[in-house]
Amino acid sequence: MSASTLAGLVGAALVGLGLYGFIVSPQPLRKILAFNLIGNGAFLVFGIVARKGAAAGFPFDPVPQAMVITGIVVAFAASALAAALILRLQEETGNVLLDSDAPAKPPGDEAGAS
Repeated sequence: MSASTLAGLVGAALVGLGLYGFIVSPQPLRKILAFNLIGNGAFLVFGIVARKGAAAGFPFDPVPQAMVITGIVVAFAASALAAALILRLQEETGNVLLDSDAPAKPPGDEAGAS
């Protein structure tokens, strides 16, 4: 088994683990981490596909590398935004779980208001 085949299988395993975590976990922070695992696995598989193409004799193409780097930056920004939204959710409701059965605080019901 070559190194690129092994890296491709690791990328596929990352996507699978991330998908499992995204479906199973009810906690938003774990969903963000699972989503990042899916993205990192996809970036790894995309990089391996580009490397296999270069090894097959196709001319060098910098576009896949640029797309992966751009994807990493966008994934970081999206993760930061999602973490900020989770903090805002916790601040507003006092709960960070995404259960539909959780009691919600009515809007305008602040502590100390009579």
